[in-house]
Amino acid sequence: MRDDAANRVVLTGCGVFSSIGVGADAFAEGLRAGRSGAKPITIFDTEGFAHANGCEIVGFEPERWIKNLPIETLGRATQFSVAAARMAVDSAGVDLEVLREKRGMISIGTTDGESYDLDHLVGMEVDGGPEAMDPVVARRVSPNRLSIAAAQELRLSNVEAVTIATACSAGNYSIGQAFDAIRSGQVDYALCGGADAMCRKTFTGFYRLGTIAPDVCRPFDADRKGILTGEGAAVLMLESLASARARGARVYAEVLGYGMNCDAYHQVAPNQASVARCMQIALDNAGIKAQEVDLISAHGTGTKANDVTEARAIHDVFGDGPPRTVSLKSMLGHTMGAASALAAIACSLAVYHGFIPPTINHRKTDPECEIDCVPNESVEADLRIVQNNGLAFGGNNAIVILGKYLEDER
Repeated sequence: MRDDAANRVVLTGCGVFSSIGVGADAFAEGLRAGRSGAKPITIFDTEGFAHANGCEIVGFEPERWIKNLPIETLGRATQFSVAAARMAVDSAGVDLEVLREKRGMISIGTTDGESYDLDHLVGMEVDGGPEAMDPVVARRVSPNRLSIAAAQELRLSNVEAVTIATACSAGNYSIGQAFDAIRSGQVDYALCGGADAMCRKTFTGFYRLGTIAPDVCRPFDADRKGILTGEGAAVLMLESLASARARGARVYAEVLGYGMNCDAYHQVAPNQASVARCMQIALDNAGIKAQEVDLISAHGTGTKANDVTEARAIHDVFGDGPPRTVSLKSMLGHTMGAASALAAIACSLAVYHGFIPPTINHRKTDPECEIDCVPNESVEADLRIVQNNGLAFGGNNAIVILGKYLEDER
C-alpha cells in the first residue's frame, strides 16, 4: 500500500521549542552537541524544595510567532503550541492561502494543558476567594485551546482541531492519528505533536513521589535518581508524499507506522509485556522486522522502574542484540505531552542529518538495562529506520516508526 505516493506520509515541516534549541536547525545542533537544558527553575516559586532543577525555555518571545491572536488570551502551553504550529508551516515552505483551501487536521497532545495558569488561579482563590480570580486567566485554561488557537492563529477553518490528553505519550498518539487521517484521505495535511509548560503542580507531584533528580537526569545509569521536568512544544507538518512531491517540498523523514495500546495495569508503573506488545504492533503496522531498526529513542525517564522495564521490553522484542537506544530526556528533561513529539522530530533530524544523539550525564550503565545508550557523545550514522517510544501513566503506550525518505526504493 505504501508504494502509492498518495498513501505514504512524510514529514515536511518542523516546529520546535525546546530548552536546548528553538527551530529545527538549532535543535539538531543541540542534539548533536549533547547540550543540557538543565538549570535552576525560575518559572515558579521553588522555595521549600531541597532541589529544583528543570529544563525550562528561557527567552521565549511569543510575539515573534503569534500575529493574529491577543497573546494575553493564551496560556504558556498554548503559546508554545501556536508558535510551533506556525513554525512548522514556515519550515514546510507551504503557502497558508493554499493550505486554507485544503482539508486539514490539527492534533496536539498534552499532559497538563494549562496547569501553569491553573496554579495561579488556585493561588488567587486561596488568597482572596473566588471573586479574586483573574477572568482573563480563567478564560484561557481550557486544554482545547492548544489546538483551536493554532487553527485560529493560522486562520485555518477547514480543519478538525483535537487536543489529546494521553499524558506523556500524547505526542505520538497525535502523530498516529494524523498518519491514519492522511493515509485514508480524510485530510490533505496535518499539524500534529505536543505541548506543555512547566508548572508547580506537576513538579510537586513528581517531587512527592521521590522521582525528581537532585541535579541532572541520568537515564539507564546505575546511579540515576529520577526525572527533571521540562517544557516545550513540537509540531510536525505531515502530508502525503504525492502532495510533497507536487510542491517540491523537502522531506525530513517518512512516517512508516505506529502502535498504540492501553493496559491500565497501574497508575504509574509500566508493564513490560504491554510495552513489548506495543513495540511489536508498531513494527507490524509499519511492515518492519525488528532487525531492520537502526535506533530506538526510548521513553527513558531516568527513574529506576521505567528504565529497567523499558530495557527488558526492548530485549523481549529485539533479542540479545538490540539497536542502540538513547534517551533524549537526559538533555530535554521530561516535557510531558511534548516529549514523544520532540523525540519524533529529533529522530527525523537524526535520520536526515545522519547522526545519533547521545544519552548525556552517563557514567555507568545499569547492568539491569543492558543496552548501548550512546553515552555522552553523538556518533555519525546512516540511519534508515528509527523507533520512537512513548510510554505514559495508566499504561497509555504509543510508538512511532520513522524512516529515511528513499524515493527510489519504493
